[in-house]
Amino acid sequence: MKKIIFFITNSVLLSVCSRVSSQNLILNDLEYFEKQGVNILVYSNLFTGGFNDEKDAGIELIHHGVRTAQGGAVRLSNTPEQWDLVPAIPSRVVNRELNTIESILRYEDYNFDSRVVVTAIGKGVEISVYLDKPLPKVLEGNAGFNLEFLPSQYWGKTYLMDGRINRFSRYVVGNTITRPNNEKLKQFKGYVTSDDRGTGRFIDPLPLETGRTILLAPEEPERFVKITSHDADLMLFDGRVLAQNGWYVIRSLLPAGKTGKVLTWTVEPNAIDGWTREPNIGFSQVGYLPSQQKISVIELDKKDKPLPKASIYKINEDGNATEVFSGNIVSWGDYYKYHYVKFDFTSVKNPGIYYIKYGDHKTNNFIIDDNVYDEITDATSDIWIPIHMNHMFVREAYRVWHGEPFKEGYLQAPPNTDHFDMHSQGPTTDTKYKGLELIPGLNVGGFFDAGDFDIETGANIGVVQNFVQTWEYFKPLRDQTFVDQKQRYVYLHRPDGTPDILQFIEHGTMQLLAQAEIIGHMAQTLSNSVLYNYHHLGDAASITDGLHYNPNLGPYEVAADGRSSGVKDDMWAFTSRNPSLDLRAATMFAAASRALKGYDDDLSARALQQSKRLLKEATELLANQPQDRSNRMFGAADVATNLQLYISTGEKQYADKFQELLWPALDRNVSGNILTALHGIPHMDTSFKEKLRPYVVKYKEYIAELEKDNPYGVPIGLGNWAGSGGVVNFGTTVCFASMYFPDIIAANHAFKATNWLFGCHPYHNYSLVATVGAARPKEVFYGNNRADFSFIPGNVAPGLLFRKPDHFENYDDWPFLWGENEATIGGNTSYLIFGSVFKNVVKK
Repeated sequence: MKKIIFFITNSVLLSVCSRVSSQNLILNDLEYFEKQGVNILVYSNLFTGGFNDEKDAGIELIHHGVRTAQGGAVRLSNTPEQWDLVPAIPSRVVNRELNTIESILRYEDYNFDSRVVVTAIGKGVEISVYLDKPLPKVLEGNAGFNLEFLPSQYWGKTYLMDGRINRFSRYVVGNTITRPNNEKLKQFKGYVTSDDRGTGRFIDPLPLETGRTILLAPEEPERFVKITSHDADLMLFDGRVLAQNGWYVIRSLLPAGKTGKVLTWTVEPNAIDGWTREPNIGFSQVGYLPSQQKISVIELDKKDKPLPKASIYKINEDGNATEVFSGNIVSWGDYYKYHYVKFDFTSVKNPGIYYIKYGDHKTNNFIIDDNVYDEITDATSDIWIPIHMNHMFVREAYRVWHGEPFKEGYLQAPPNTDHFDMHSQGPTTDTKYKGLELIPGLNVGGFFDAGDFDIETGANIGVVQNFVQTWEYFKPLRDQTFVDQKQRYVYLHRPDGTPDILQFIEHGTMQLLAQAEIIGHMAQTLSNSVLYNYHHLGDAASITDGLHYNPNLGPYEVAADGRSSGVKDDMWAFTSRNPSLDLRAATMFAAASRALKGYDDDLSARALQQSKRLLKEATELLANQPQDRSNRMFGAADVATNLQLYISTGEKQYADKFQELLWPALDRNVSGNILTALHGIPHMDTSFKEKLRPYVVKYKEYIAELEKDNPYGVPIGLGNWAGSGGVVNFGTTVCFASMYFPDIIAANHAFKATNWLFGCHPYHNYSLVATVGAARPKEVFYGNNRADFSFIPGNVAPGLLFRKPDHFENYDDWPFLWGENEATIGGNTSYLIFGSVFKNVVKK
């Protein structure tokens, strides 16, 4: 058997060695270690704390263009979950003479510091952990150095631990034990991610393998990594045993009672000799109108020499392809990691099926025709939005998307409660209800926020506004959804005689009006009270047991009358008053009252009443706040509220206030406020439009600056949430600006937004809208069905996430990074209004 293992191991390694680069790692000007095909980042991206372990920080490996490893740090568990403690990084020192990056890692909760030094040595790096003091007793057997590898890039591939061969499994398979809860280290802010079902024990995964040297994917040159530990055993874990978003973890425990250099690893990622990243040929997967500008943006490795030309091929009715156009490649320049060139094929106008060929690379097919954009919003409006209707049973043909959630309603969040989704209940409830008292009537209407099942009030406010704007501007009569509020029942693809968007406006308004009337103001959120059902994956109706928690019952006991239980799984309403949120609600209620008039007159009248009340109260509350804070709050929300109230009531006081606030807001920020101003044009006199004209000119200058900023000519977000929302807003603004000022803003700038959304962007060329761009849309999203590595049709991904200092990414084989793959109800309904106004512009 030993001879067989030796033969297999060496034959694999000989195969790989023929494709290994002799190039050594260097410490580059961007302060990470680099050679062609390998980037090793050392705390370029930090653990942020808010959502804790987001799987995008620590020591990271970008391997032949894909970020395949992250989380390299001293950690306190075998397979860290999202809300396990993460280290602060108070210092990071780059020493070019020694070729090192050195960082302090600190756990405040345990007064524990370690020092991690990463040194480039030959083709790899040495990672060393230093301790100035011995491990605290409580961390002995818990603190270790971890490095995590992306499961989707490794499952199905082999690994060898000290020569023993095995294979990474597609689905988690491994052994666990349980240990007493008093042995489990605290999680972030004392939250608990699991329900022990009264056992008093927690799950602890066992290693899949243990040894001193591990080879990952030796048969796959692009993913082959060798790790050797010089001081302690390496252990391989599968983090998916505790959480579906877990990664493969390689870990060594830190020794007890020692100081100085206590652990050393050598990490050697393979680099393929002469490797260059394949060109990413960006184009619209949806296709193009015959008359529109058609520009492909091609993303190239900086070591790749641009070709002089690219071609367009047309697929004929006999199935053969014919070259119909050849055009010059024009260099745009470098943008972060890559070089960008452009290929203009605007002259190709005949309807048909085409593809782009650049050198030996060709794209999948796309269509040129007059109707390519006709259905770009249908999946969002017909499927994604109704699936996210809370407090309803939702069916699609044979499938039940979810039962009716939260029939038991919502309890008042207790005072002084911090929430894991970044909300908090202040020192009082700001309501007539006591902590944990039922607030009757809140379990009605509203939309799930995103990949989870809470109602984010701010998001729902924006959602209703998006629906109303879509209705008022374009009156879409599309009816593909059966909605019955009395039955609390939704059936997809079944018309009921009422425009869907009116029913969506009604559904959102019902929830928000319930908050205003019952609580007296807007809640921050209606959300989970315990973390272990916040990360729930499955039917929303099964998040809670449908019974209120009764402290007089034992754990998991059900009362004799069947109306309460000892299960702490209730949903809570966080009700601390925020006058700026009330102001936004006033805007929304004013708009909703117009849309609902003639459809549901009672709801319409109540909405208008609450709009006026909340505007008055919020304005008074904000006026009494410190001057610097109140000045910030009297911004776009107050401007928009007065506009909406003027449109609804015709009262001059609101028009005057709208203009009083608008012009200073535009002076401060044109791009952020111009859309609100444009919405005022149909309702103001002609002098208003003329006064707005110079600000539109400034917006044109902003568009021109974007062309210089990046090769795509759109606002690209560089934060922890990718930037599709900014691109959608840009496209919406351009469309409305071109409607009112066609002599200043050209409508064709809007195609930059659709091109980006549908495939012309960095990293890959997949459409960021699920099922839209049928040849190659993204296949996985962070929705509430993410555990199935699937999507909900019409989902719009946040898109291209920027990782410092120079890397964009969007995983399409791993859905669990919300910053790049999670759609929100606010984002998707913003896409709905963009798609609607865009189609209107296209028709004209």
